[in-house]
Amino acid sequence: MKVLAITGGAQGIGRAASLFFANAGYAVSIADTDVAAGREVVRMMQSGGGRTLFVRTDVGVPAQIDRWVAQTVRNLGCPDVLVNNAGIGRRAPFLDLKTRDFDRVIAVNLRGTFLCSQGFARHMAKRRKGGAIVNIASTRAFMSEAGTEAYTAAKGGIVALTHGMAISLGPLGIRVNSISPGWIETRDWQYTARAKKPVHSRRDRLQHPVGRVGRPEDIAEGCLYLAEQAGFVTGQNLTVDGGMTVKMIYEE
Repeated sequence: MKVLAITGGAQGIGRAASLFFANAGYAVSIADTDVAAGREVVRMMQSGGGRTLFVRTDVGVPAQIDRWVAQTVRNLGCPDVLVNNAGIGRRAPFLDLKTRDFDRVIAVNLRGTFLCSQGFARHMAKRRKGGAIVNIASTRAFMSEAGTEAYTAAKGGIVALTHGMAISLGPLGIRVNSISPGWIETRDWQYTARAKKPVHSRRDRLQHPVGRVGRPEDIAEGCLYLAEQAGFVTGQNLTVDGGMTVKMIYEE
C-alpha cells in the first residue's frame, strides 16, 4: 500500500487531499494542530477501510516535525508522497507588522515545508523507488493585496524552494513540484461543527474564466496528478486558479 504524509490535512485543501488519496488506496498520515478536525478525518477514512494516522503537530516547531516523521515511518512505512500543505497568515498593515508575526508565518509555511521535506526525504532516499513531494504555494507568490507581506514572502519562498529541492533530490529519485492555488473556497471543507455552505456572487464567479470559484477538490486532483501521473515533471509550479491570474479585471 502506498503512503501519503500530509501537513494541515484536517481541514480545507488538506482535508480534500487526505480523502482523495485515501480513496486512491493510500494509507494517510496527517499532521495538524486541530485535534477534533484531525480525528474526524481519521474516522471518515477508517469508515472506508483505510489505514490512517493522525499526529497533533505544529510544523513551526522542529521537534514536533521530527516526532511526526518518526511515528509515520514506524506505523505506516516510508511515504511515497509528501504534501506540504500547512499554512497560516498574519494580515496587518506593512508598517505595523510585528517581527514575531512575520517570523511565525515563515516558520510554519516555509521552514516547516523545508523541515518536513528534509525529514521524509532522508527515508525516501534509502529506497530505490524514491518518492514525490508536492508543496502548496499560492498565487500570492506572484500577486498581492496590501497587508499580506508575510504570507506572500513565505509562499514565494516555497516556489523557489521547490525548484531548489528538485535539483538536489532528483538524483535520489525524488520529484518535487508545487501547486499555486488561486481563490479556493474552503468553508464547506472544515470540521463539521464549523462548516458553512458557501455563497458566491455572479461577480465572484465571473472573475474566473472557468465561471466558478475554486474548490479544495481542484487542488487535491492536482496533488494526485503530480504524485502519480507526472513522472517527467519536477521543479515546476502548477497554477490552479480557474484562469483568474490571467484575466484583466477593471473596476466598474
